[in-house]
Amino acid sequence: MAKQTPLYPAHLAAGARIVDFAGWDMPIHYGSQLEEHKQVRADAGMFDVSHMLPIDISGAGAQAFLQKLLANNVAKLTEPGKALYSCMLREDAGILDDLIVYFFATDDYRIVVNAGTADKDVAWMRQQAGKLPGGGNVTINPRRDLAIIAVQGPNAQAKVWAALPGSETASSHLKYFQAARFGELMLCSTGYTGESGFELIFPAGRALDIWNALAAQGVAPIGLGARDTLRLEAGMNLYGLDMDESVGPLESGLAWTVDLAAGRDFIGRAALEAHPPTQQLVGLLLEDRGVLRSHMPVFTAHGAGETTSGSFAPSMNASIAFARVPVGVALGDTVEVEVRGKRLKARVTKMSFVRKGKILVQAAN
Repeated sequence: MAKQTPLYPAHLAAGARIVDFAGWDMPIHYGSQLEEHKQVRADAGMFDVSHMLPIDISGAGAQAFLQKLLANNVAKLTEPGKALYSCMLREDAGILDDLIVYFFATDDYRIVVNAGTADKDVAWMRQQAGKLPGGGNVTINPRRDLAIIAVQGPNAQAKVWAALPGSETASSHLKYFQAARFGELMLCSTGYTGESGFELIFPAGRALDIWNALAAQGVAPIGLGARDTLRLEAGMNLYGLDMDESVGPLESGLAWTVDLAAGRDFIGRAALEAHPPTQQLVGLLLEDRGVLRSHMPVFTAHGAGETTSGSFAPSMNASIAFARVPVGVALGDTVEVEVRGKRLKARVTKMSFVRKGKILVQAAN
């Protein structure tokens, strides 16, 4: 039986189409995925992401534990509230999950992990801590008592401040990838759309009240369908499609999240250094008529590849995709993608197509 977030009644009341996502009953849209996508790019929308799991990592050994656990280096985080994006790797460098870690002190971190990997992630963390003397001197506390609402779009921050009196004073100073605590509420200047806004983390019992307060400010509910096209335009990976345990971060456009400079021995480092990648993740812009989807064959001058994510991009009026292709493929190259038995031409681009309403990759006329 699928699990439900505290906001499930609100989704039903708003006429959402509900689907199973990673074992959760989640809204795919509330009537029009296309209009919801445009709403976020033009104004503000809110997403129920309470299926994701916050995990509090605390104790005297918390920083040392996370330095071993994660490919990125939490020692970079010195300012309370600062956040870091990282992969958590297996010994063979396969990606167990991608996550965000928030720093408040060297003995006080919060990690947010994906819904589909949450149970596996907690088990892995506890297993790794158990290998360290004294359990790593760390406490791992999954927080299923919390809910998360992401509010995204050019007007998102102003509408959050209007909906939650006092929150502006607490969070107006935040830069991208920072967080602030406001009583029992955590405001994070992170997101998954390429727009500004907040991810709000708070006790689940407040979920409906906060959702309704945001709605009263004109923040529209947005489903997972638009969330997917927004993140694809923004060049943001989705676990399970663009990466999983079978590939490493260097093959997934995530080399920037791997810190090899510090000299620390994190899980998966030896495998990364022993096996240079033969593939890379790139963006594709379809130049013929059609729509790119996941798992389509890609033909290049350097060998075969495959799309990982793909869709029509409403902001660009074009079809785009991510594709894993041989490392010799370069930006600007023309490749062919097999769509419904036909080979269509696509241009290799950077993965980030749209950020803060600005189109970064221009479609052919």
